[in-house]
Amino acid sequence: MQLALYEKYDLRLPRYTSYPTAPHFHDAINGKVFANWLGELNPLQPLSLYLHVPYCEEMCWFCGCNTKITKHYKPVGTYVAALLTEIKNTLGKLDPTHRFTVSHIHFGGGSPTILKADDLRTIMGAIRKKVDILPTAEVAIEMDPRTANDDLMDAMIECGFNRASIGIQDFNADVQRAVNRVQSYDLVRDVISRLRHRGLRGINVDLMYGLPNQTVQSIRQTVDQTATLCPDRLSVFGYAHVPWMKKHQNLIPTETLPDTQERWAQYEEIQNRLAYHRYVAIGLDHFAHQADPMATALYNGKLHRNFQGYTTDRAEALIGFGPSAISSLPQGYAQNDPALARWQRAVEGGDCAIEKGVAVSNEDRLRRDIINELMCNLSVDVAKICATHGTSADRFAPELNRIRAMTNDDIVEVNSTHIKLTDTGRPLVRAVCAVFDTYLNHAHVRHSQAV
Repeated sequence: MQLALYEKYDLRLPRYTSYPTAPHFHDAINGKVFANWLGELNPLQPLSLYLHVPYCEEMCWFCGCNTKITKHYKPVGTYVAALLTEIKNTLGKLDPTHRFTVSHIHFGGGSPTILKADDLRTIMGAIRKKVDILPTAEVAIEMDPRTANDDLMDAMIECGFNRASIGIQDFNADVQRAVNRVQSYDLVRDVISRLRHRGLRGINVDLMYGLPNQTVQSIRQTVDQTATLCPDRLSVFGYAHVPWMKKHQNLIPTETLPDTQERWAQYEEIQNRLAYHRYVAIGLDHFAHQADPMATALYNGKLHRNFQGYTTDRAEALIGFGPSAISSLPQGYAQNDPALARWQRAVEGGDCAIEKGVAVSNEDRLRRDIINELMCNLSVDVAKICATHGTSADRFAPELNRIRAMTNDDIVEVNSTHIKLTDTGRPLVRAVCAVFDTYLNHAHVRHSQAV
Protein backbone atom coordinates (compact mmCIF):
# COMPACT_ATOMS: atom_id res chain seq x y z
CA MET A 1 0.00 0.00 0.00
CA GLN A 2 1.24 3.48 -0.82
CA LEU A 3 2.55 5.43 2.14
CA ALA A 4 0.32 8.40 1.31
CA LEU A 5 -2.76 6.18 1.57
CA TYR A 6 -1.59 4.83 4.90
CA GLU A 7 -1.09 8.33 6.29
CA LYS A 8 -4.50 9.43 5.01
CA TYR A 9 -6.48 6.67 6.69
CA ASP A 10 -4.27 5.44 9.54
CA LEU A 11 -5.98 7.59 12.12
CA ARG A 12 -5.99 6.93 15.86
CA LEU A 13 -9.21 4.98 16.17
CA PRO A 14 -10.98 2.57 18.55
CA ARG A 15 -10.53 -1.17 18.12
CA TYR A 16 -14.33 -1.56 18.24
CA THR A 17 -14.46 -4.44 20.70
CA SER A 18 -17.61 -2.67 21.91
CA TYR A 19 -19.94 0.09 20.79
CA PRO A 20 -20.13 2.59 22.36
CA THR A 21 -16.42 2.20 23.08
CA ALA A 22 -14.85 2.34 26.55
CA PRO A 23 -13.87 6.04 26.52
CA HIS A 24 -17.59 6.85 26.53
CA PHE A 25 -18.38 4.91 29.69
CA HIS A 26 -19.58 7.12 32.59
CA ASP A 27 -20.24 6.82 36.31
CA ALA A 28 -24.04 6.82 36.02
CA ILE A 29 -23.68 3.07 35.57
CA ASN A 30 -22.82 1.79 39.03
CA GLY A 31 -23.01 -1.40 41.07
CA LYS A 32 -26.71 -1.03 41.76
CA VAL A 33 -27.56 -0.63 38.06
CA PHE A 34 -25.35 -3.60 37.19
CA ALA A 35 -26.99 -5.78 39.84
CA ASN A 36 -30.40 -4.96 38.37
CA TRP A 37 -29.14 -5.84 34.90
CA LEU A 38 -27.89 -9.21 36.17
CA GLY A 39 -31.28 -9.96 37.71
CA GLU A 40 -32.97 -9.32 34.36
CA LEU A 41 -30.85 -11.79 32.35
CA ASN A 42 -32.63 -14.55 30.47
CA PRO A 43 -31.83 -17.89 32.16
CA LEU A 44 -32.42 -19.73 28.89
CA GLN A 45 -29.40 -17.98 27.33
CA PRO A 46 -25.89 -19.22 28.20
CA LEU A 47 -23.41 -16.87 29.85
CA SER A 48 -19.79 -16.08 29.03
CA LEU A 49 -17.36 -15.38 31.90
CA TYR A 50 -14.11 -13.41 31.88
CA LEU A 51 -11.76 -13.54 34.89
CA HIS A 52 -8.95 -11.01 35.11
CA VAL A 53 -5.73 -11.85 36.96
CA PRO A 54 -3.95 -8.51 37.51
CA TYR A 55 -0.47 -9.77 38.40
CA CYS A 56 2.75 -10.61 36.57
CA GLU A 57 6.19 -11.56 37.85
CA GLU A 58 7.84 -9.10 35.47
CA MET A 59 6.67 -6.12 33.42
CA CYS A 60 6.81 -6.38 29.64
CA TRP A 61 7.50 -2.83 28.51
CA PHE A 62 5.05 -3.05 25.58
CA CYS A 63 2.19 -4.06 27.91
CA GLY A 64 -1.08 -2.15 27.78
CA CYS A 65 -2.90 -4.36 30.31
CA ASN A 66 -4.04 -3.61 33.84
CA THR A 67 -1.45 -5.49 35.87
CA LYS A 68 0.90 -5.24 38.85
CA ILE A 69 4.32 -6.79 39.35
CA THR A 70 5.02 -9.14 42.24
CA LYS A 71 7.64 -11.78 42.98
CA HIS A 72 5.68 -13.02 45.99
CA TYR A 73 2.55 -15.14 46.22
CA LYS A 74 0.92 -13.39 49.20
CA PRO A 75 -0.79 -10.58 47.19
CA VAL A 76 -1.93 -13.15 44.62
CA GLY A 77 -3.48 -15.29 47.34
CA THR A 78 -5.25 -12.24 48.79
CA TYR A 79 -6.55 -11.41 45.35
CA VAL A 80 -7.85 -14.93 44.77
CA ALA A 81 -9.82 -14.75 48.03
CA ALA A 82 -11.47 -11.50 46.91
CA LEU A 83 -12.14 -12.95 43.44
CA LEU A 84 -13.94 -15.90 45.00
CA THR A 85 -16.13 -13.48 46.95
CA GLU A 86 -16.91 -11.55 43.77
CA ILE A 87 -17.84 -14.74 41.92
CA LYS A 88 -20.19 -15.77 44.71
CA ASN A 89 -21.81 -12.34 45.06
CA THR A 90 -22.09 -11.49 41.36
CA LEU A 91 -23.47 -14.83 40.20
CA GLY A 92 -25.72 -14.74 43.25
CA LYS A 93 -27.52 -11.77 41.70
CA LEU A 94 -28.80 -13.88 38.80
CA ASP A 95 -32.41 -15.06 38.87
CA PRO A 96 -32.31 -17.56 41.79
CA THR A 97 -35.22 -19.58 40.45
CA HIS A 98 -33.18 -20.86 37.51
CA ARG A 99 -29.82 -22.55 37.03
CA PHE A 100 -27.80 -20.65 34.40
CA THR A 101 -25.37 -22.30 31.98
CA VAL A 102 -21.99 -21.09 30.74
CA SER A 103 -20.67 -21.55 27.20
CA HIS A 104 -17.33 -19.71 27.44
CA ILE A 105 -14.80 -19.00 30.20
CA HIS A 106 -11.65 -16.98 29.65
CA PHE A 107 -8.86 -16.28 32.16
CA GLY A 108 -6.87 -13.21 31.12
CA GLY A 109 -4.39 -10.82 32.63
CA GLY A 110 -1.81 -9.95 33.58
CA SER A 111 -0.52 -13.49 33.75
CA PRO A 112 -2.98 -16.16 34.94
CA THR A 113 0.00 -18.53 35.11
CA ILE A 114 1.00 -16.70 38.30
CA LEU A 115 -1.83 -18.62 39.99
CA LYS A 116 -1.15 -21.83 41.86
CA ALA A 117 -2.75 -25.04 40.68
CA ASP A 118 -5.04 -25.11 43.71
CA ASP A 119 -6.13 -21.52 42.96
CA LEU A 120 -7.36 -22.64 39.57
CA ARG A 121 -9.21 -25.60 41.06
CA THR A 122 -10.82 -23.41 43.73
CA ILE A 123 -11.91 -20.71 41.27
CA MET A 124 -13.42 -23.22 38.86
CA GLY A 125 -15.12 -24.96 41.79
CA ALA A 126 -16.66 -21.64 42.90
CA ILE A 127 -18.04 -21.09 39.40
CA ARG A 128 -19.54 -24.58 39.26
CA LYS A 129 -21.33 -24.02 42.55
CA LYS A 130 -23.30 -21.19 40.94
CA VAL A 131 -23.71 -22.21 37.29
CA ASP A 132 -23.43 -25.23 35.02
CA ILE A 133 -20.56 -25.26 32.53
CA LEU A 134 -21.80 -26.76 29.27
CA PRO A 135 -19.94 -29.86 27.98
CA THR A 136 -19.26 -27.94 24.77
CA ALA A 137 -17.94 -24.85 26.57
CA GLU A 138 -14.63 -23.31 25.53
CA VAL A 139 -12.52 -22.84 28.67
CA ALA A 140 -9.40 -20.82 27.89
CA ILE A 141 -6.45 -19.31 29.71
CA GLU A 142 -3.69 -16.89 28.73
CA MET A 143 -0.24 -18.28 29.54
CA ASP A 144 3.19 -16.78 30.02
CA PRO A 145 5.50 -19.62 28.98
CA ARG A 146 8.11 -18.40 31.46
CA THR A 147 5.85 -19.12 34.45
CA ALA A 148 3.84 -22.09 33.17
CA ASN A 149 4.52 -25.20 35.26
CA ASP A 150 3.42 -28.84 35.24
CA ASP A 151 1.21 -28.52 38.34
CA LEU A 152 -0.79 -25.72 36.74
CA MET A 153 -1.09 -27.63 33.47
CA ASP A 154 -2.36 -30.70 35.32
CA ALA A 155 -4.95 -28.52 37.09
CA MET A 156 -6.01 -27.02 33.77
CA ILE A 157 -6.84 -30.43 32.36
CA GLU A 158 -8.55 -31.49 35.58
CA CYS A 159 -10.71 -28.34 35.49
CA GLY A 160 -11.75 -28.77 31.86
CA PHE A 161 -9.58 -26.21 30.09
CA ASN A 162 -9.41 -26.88 26.38
CA ARG A 163 -7.66 -23.80 24.98
CA ALA A 164 -4.47 -21.95 25.91
CA SER A 165 -3.18 -18.65 24.53
CA ILE A 166 0.62 -18.36 24.56
CA GLY A 167 2.30 -14.96 24.43
CA ILE A 168 5.17 -15.03 21.91
CA GLN A 169 5.27 -11.48 20.48
CA ASP A 170 8.67 -11.99 18.76
CA PHE A 171 11.43 -14.61 18.85
CA ASN A 172 14.24 -12.21 17.95
CA ALA A 173 16.63 -11.80 20.91
CA ASP A 174 17.30 -8.10 20.26
CA VAL A 175 13.58 -7.35 20.16
CA GLN A 176 12.94 -9.39 23.30
CA ARG A 177 15.61 -7.53 25.24
CA ALA A 178 14.24 -4.19 24.03
CA VAL A 179 10.79 -4.97 25.50
CA ASN A 180 11.94 -6.93 28.58
CA ARG A 181 10.30 -10.16 27.44
CA VAL A 182 13.09 -12.73 27.02
CA GLN A 183 11.93 -16.27 26.20
CA SER A 184 13.44 -18.73 23.77
CA TYR A 185 11.78 -20.60 20.95
CA ASP A 186 12.72 -23.85 22.72
CA LEU A 187 10.90 -22.75 25.87
CA VAL A 188 7.70 -21.93 23.99
CA ARG A 189 7.90 -25.16 21.99
CA ASP A 190 8.34 -27.14 25.21
CA VAL A 191 5.32 -25.53 26.90
CA ILE A 192 3.10 -26.21 23.89
CA SER A 193 4.38 -29.78 23.69
CA ARG A 194 3.59 -30.37 27.38
CA LEU A 195 0.08 -29.00 26.90
CA ARG A 196 -0.58 -31.20 23.90
CA HIS A 197 0.86 -34.23 25.68
CA ARG A 198 -1.83 -33.68 28.32
CA GLY A 199 -4.53 -33.65 25.67
CA LEU A 200 -5.09 -29.90 25.33
CA ARG A 201 -5.50 -29.29 21.61
CA GLY A 202 -6.58 -25.66 21.29
CA ILE A 203 -3.43 -23.53 21.05
CA ASN A 204 -3.49 -19.80 20.35
CA VAL A 205 -0.39 -17.61 20.07
CA ASP A 206 0.10 -13.84 20.11
CA LEU A 207 2.50 -12.00 17.81
CA MET A 208 3.23 -8.28 17.62
CA TYR A 209 4.67 -5.90 15.05
CA GLY A 210 5.84 -2.32 15.44
CA LEU A 211 8.09 -3.24 18.37
CA PRO A 212 11.53 -1.68 18.92
CA ASN A 213 14.33 -3.13 16.77
CA GLN A 214 11.90 -5.19 14.68
CA THR A 215 12.54 -5.48 10.96
CA VAL A 216 10.73 -7.17 8.10
CA GLN A 217 13.40 -9.89 8.16
CA SER A 218 13.02 -10.56 11.90
CA ILE A 219 9.23 -10.65 11.51
CA ARG A 220 9.55 -13.21 8.72
CA GLN A 221 11.76 -15.42 10.87
CA THR A 222 9.41 -15.19 13.84
CA VAL A 223 6.37 -16.10 11.74
CA ASP A 224 8.17 -19.04 10.16
CA GLN A 225 9.31 -20.29 13.57
CA THR A 226 5.81 -19.87 14.94
CA ALA A 227 4.34 -21.87 12.05
CA THR A 228 6.49 -24.87 13.07
CA LEU A 229 4.57 -24.90 16.39
CA CYS A 230 1.31 -25.46 14.44
CA PRO A 231 -0.96 -23.18 16.52
CA ASP A 232 -4.66 -23.31 15.74
CA ARG A 233 -5.11 -19.54 16.02
CA LEU A 234 -2.88 -16.47 15.95
CA SER A 235 -3.56 -12.95 17.13
CA VAL A 236 -1.35 -10.34 15.48
CA PHE A 237 -1.34 -6.92 17.11
CA GLY A 238 0.38 -3.69 16.24
CA TYR A 239 2.22 -2.29 19.23
CA ALA A 240 0.32 0.70 20.63
CA HIS A 241 2.85 3.18 22.02
CA VAL A 242 0.78 5.10 24.57
CA PRO A 243 3.26 6.23 27.26
CA TRP A 244 0.82 8.92 28.41
CA MET A 245 -1.40 6.03 29.57
CA LYS A 246 1.19 3.36 30.40
CA LYS A 247 4.22 5.03 32.01
CA HIS A 248 6.43 1.94 31.74
CA GLN A 249 6.34 2.33 27.95
CA ASN A 250 8.66 5.31 28.44
CA LEU A 251 11.35 2.64 28.89
CA ILE A 252 11.08 2.05 25.13
CA PRO A 253 12.97 4.85 23.33
CA THR A 254 10.82 6.30 20.58
CA GLU A 255 13.76 6.28 18.16
CA THR A 256 13.92 2.46 18.35
CA LEU A 257 10.37 2.10 17.02
CA PRO A 258 9.79 1.45 13.31
CA ASP A 259 8.62 4.41 11.29
CA THR A 260 5.32 4.50 9.44
CA GLN A 261 6.62 2.86 6.28
CA GLU A 262 8.45 0.10 8.15
CA ARG A 263 5.43 -0.62 10.32
CA TRP A 264 3.30 -1.10 7.22
CA ALA A 265 5.91 -3.35 5.66
CA GLN A 266 5.96 -5.52 8.80
CA TYR A 267 2.17 -5.82 8.79
CA GLU A 268 2.14 -6.88 5.16
CA GLU A 269 4.97 -9.38 5.73
CA ILE A 270 3.02 -11.07 8.52
CA GLN A 271 -0.08 -11.26 6.35
CA ASN A 272 1.88 -12.75 3.44
CA ARG A 273 3.83 -15.29 5.51
CA LEU A 274 0.76 -16.55 7.36
CA ALA A 275 -1.06 -16.91 4.04
CA TYR A 276 1.96 -18.89 2.80
CA HIS A 277 1.58 -21.17 5.83
CA ARG A 278 -2.11 -21.62 4.91
CA TYR A 279 -3.73 -19.73 7.76
CA VAL A 280 -7.10 -18.10 7.13
CA ALA A 281 -7.20 -14.35 7.78
CA ILE A 282 -9.90 -13.48 10.34
CA GLY A 283 -11.04 -9.89 10.30
CA LEU A 284 -8.38 -7.31 11.07
CA ASP A 285 -5.77 -9.13 13.12
CA HIS A 286 -6.57 -12.82 13.73
CA PHE A 287 -5.67 -15.95 11.79
CA ALA A 288 -6.87 -19.51 12.14
CA HIS A 289 -6.17 -22.98 10.83
CA GLN A 290 -8.71 -23.93 8.17
CA ALA A 291 -10.22 -26.63 10.41
CA ASP A 292 -10.45 -24.41 13.51
CA PRO A 293 -13.92 -23.41 14.81
CA MET A 294 -13.03 -19.75 14.31
CA ALA A 295 -12.48 -20.31 10.59
CA THR A 296 -15.75 -22.24 10.48
CA ALA A 297 -17.52 -19.36 12.23
CA LEU A 298 -16.13 -16.98 9.61
CA TYR A 299 -17.34 -19.16 6.74
CA ASN A 300 -20.80 -19.46 8.33
CA GLY A 301 -21.14 -15.76 9.12
CA LYS A 302 -21.20 -16.44 12.87
CA LEU A 303 -17.95 -14.76 13.89
CA HIS A 304 -18.29 -12.33 16.78
CA ARG A 305 -16.17 -9.71 18.50
CA ASN A 306 -15.89 -8.85 22.18
CA PHE A 307 -13.33 -7.48 24.61
CA GLN A 308 -11.01 -10.43 23.94
CA GLY A 309 -11.08 -9.71 20.20
CA TYR A 310 -12.50 -12.11 17.60
CA THR A 311 -14.33 -15.06 19.08
CA THR A 312 -16.76 -17.87 18.38
CA ASP A 313 -18.55 -16.86 21.59
CA ARG A 314 -22.14 -15.88 20.79
CA ALA A 315 -23.37 -15.47 24.37
CA GLU A 316 -25.55 -12.39 24.81
CA ALA A 317 -24.15 -11.76 28.29
CA LEU A 318 -20.46 -11.67 29.20
CA ILE A 319 -19.75 -11.14 32.91
CA GLY A 320 -16.34 -9.84 33.91
CA PHE A 321 -14.60 -10.48 37.24
CA GLY A 322 -11.59 -8.71 38.69
CA PRO A 323 -10.33 -5.11 38.54
CA SER A 324 -10.91 -3.36 35.18
CA ALA A 325 -12.91 -6.33 33.79
CA ILE A 326 -15.76 -5.26 31.51
CA SER A 327 -19.14 -6.94 31.41
CA SER A 328 -21.23 -6.82 28.25
CA LEU A 329 -24.91 -7.42 28.90
CA PRO A 330 -27.96 -6.88 26.68
CA GLN A 331 -28.69 -3.68 28.61
CA GLY A 332 -25.20 -2.21 28.25
CA TYR A 333 -21.59 -2.31 29.39
CA ALA A 334 -20.22 -2.10 32.93
CA GLN A 335 -16.57 -1.90 33.94
CA ASN A 336 -15.13 -2.87 37.30
CA ASP A 337 -12.97 -0.38 39.14
CA PRO A 338 -9.42 -0.74 37.74
CA ALA A 339 -7.83 0.18 41.08
CA LEU A 340 -7.11 -3.09 42.86
CA ALA A 341 -7.58 -1.75 46.40
CA ARG A 342 -10.90 -0.02 45.62
CA TRP A 343 -12.15 -3.08 43.74
CA GLN A 344 -11.26 -5.30 46.68
CA ARG A 345 -13.00 -3.05 49.23
CA ALA A 346 -16.18 -2.98 47.16
CA VAL A 347 -16.17 -6.74 46.68
CA GLU A 348 -15.52 -7.50 50.33
CA GLY A 349 -18.33 -5.09 51.23
CA GLY A 350 -20.75 -7.18 49.18
CA ASP A 351 -21.11 -4.66 46.35
CA CYS A 352 -20.61 -4.98 42.61
CA ALA A 353 -17.33 -3.11 42.06
CA ILE A 354 -18.55 -1.15 39.04
CA GLU A 355 -16.78 2.16 38.35
CA LYS A 356 -18.48 3.14 35.09
CA GLY A 357 -20.34 1.88 32.06
CA VAL A 358 -22.96 2.82 29.52
CA ALA A 359 -26.50 1.73 28.74
CA VAL A 360 -26.99 1.00 25.05
CA SER A 361 -29.84 2.58 23.12
CA ASN A 362 -31.64 1.13 20.11
CA GLU A 363 -29.56 3.47 17.95
CA ASP A 364 -26.38 2.09 19.54
CA ARG A 365 -27.48 -1.48 18.84
CA LEU A 366 -28.15 -0.67 15.20
CA ARG A 367 -24.78 0.97 14.69
CA ARG A 368 -23.05 -1.75 16.72
CA ASP A 369 -24.47 -4.43 14.41
CA ILE A 370 -23.16 -2.56 11.36
CA ILE A 371 -19.73 -2.07 12.90
CA ASN A 372 -19.56 -5.69 14.08
CA GLU A 373 -20.36 -6.98 10.60
CA LEU A 374 -17.62 -4.83 9.12
CA MET A 375 -15.07 -5.85 11.75
CA CYS A 376 -15.89 -9.56 11.50
CA ASN A 377 -16.81 -10.12 7.87
CA LEU A 378 -15.23 -7.07 6.20
CA SER A 379 -18.56 -6.40 4.56
CA VAL A 380 -22.07 -5.34 5.49
CA ASP A 381 -25.42 -4.82 3.83
CA VAL A 382 -26.63 -1.72 5.65
CA ALA A 383 -30.19 -2.12 4.36
CA LYS A 384 -30.36 -5.70 5.63
CA ILE A 385 -29.17 -4.68 9.10
CA CYS A 386 -31.61 -1.79 9.14
CA ALA A 387 -34.48 -4.10 8.20
CA THR A 388 -33.80 -6.30 11.23
CA HIS A 389 -34.08 -3.15 13.36
CA GLY A 390 -37.31 -1.99 11.68
CA THR A 391 -35.84 1.07 10.01
CA SER A 392 -34.68 2.27 6.59
CA ALA A 393 -31.15 2.54 5.29
CA ASP A 394 -32.01 6.04 4.06
CA ARG A 395 -31.01 7.32 7.49
CA PHE A 396 -27.42 6.36 6.68
CA ALA A 397 -27.22 8.33 3.42
CA PRO A 398 -24.53 10.70 4.80
CA GLU A 399 -22.40 7.79 6.04
CA LEU A 400 -22.76 5.88 2.78
CA ASN A 401 -21.71 8.96 0.82
CA ARG A 402 -18.57 9.29 2.95
CA ILE A 403 -17.76 5.64 2.41
CA ARG A 404 -18.36 5.88 -1.35
CA ALA A 405 -15.62 8.50 -1.40
CA MET A 406 -13.25 5.78 -0.16
CA THR A 407 -13.80 3.85 -3.39
CA ASN A 408 -11.50 6.36 -5.07
CA ASP A 409 -8.66 4.96 -2.95
CA ASP A 410 -9.68 1.31 -3.48
CA ILE A 411 -10.50 0.93 0.22
CA VAL A 412 -14.05 -0.35 -0.31
CA GLU A 413 -16.46 -1.49 -2.96
CA VAL A 414 -19.98 -0.09 -2.60
CA ASN A 415 -23.04 -1.46 -4.37
CA SER A 416 -26.15 0.43 -3.28
CA THR A 417 -26.13 -0.17 0.51
CA HIS A 418 -23.66 -3.06 0.45
CA ILE A 419 -20.11 -2.25 1.59
CA LYS A 420 -17.18 -4.60 1.08
CA LEU A 421 -13.58 -4.00 2.10
CA THR A 422 -10.99 -4.63 -0.59
CA ASP A 423 -7.69 -6.41 0.07
CA THR A 424 -6.14 -2.95 0.18
CA GLY A 425 -8.75 -1.78 2.65
CA ARG A 426 -8.64 -4.74 5.06
CA PRO A 427 -6.07 -3.15 7.42
CA LEU A 428 -8.12 0.07 7.42
CA VAL A 429 -11.44 -1.48 8.43
CA ARG A 430 -11.45 0.58 11.63
CA ALA A 431 -11.48 3.74 9.52
CA VAL A 432 -14.56 2.47 7.68
CA CYS A 433 -16.28 1.54 10.96
CA ALA A 434 -15.52 4.99 12.34
CA VAL A 435 -17.84 6.53 9.76
CA PHE A 436 -20.77 4.95 11.66
CA ASP A 437 -19.47 6.00 15.08
CA THR A 438 -21.54 8.97 16.28
CA TYR A 439 -19.51 9.28 19.49
CA LEU A 440 -16.08 9.57 17.93
CA ASN A 441 -16.23 13.21 16.87
CA HIS A 442 -17.49 14.29 20.26
CA ALA A 443 -14.61 12.96 22.34
CA HIS A 444 -11.11 14.21 22.93
CA VAL A 445 -9.64 10.76 23.35
CA ARG A 446 -6.27 9.45 22.20
CA HIS A 447 -6.52 6.01 20.60
CA SER A 448 -3.90 3.70 19.14
CA GLN A 449 -2.99 3.76 15.46
CA ALA A 450 -5.47 2.05 13.15
CA VAL A 451 -2.68 -0.23 11.89
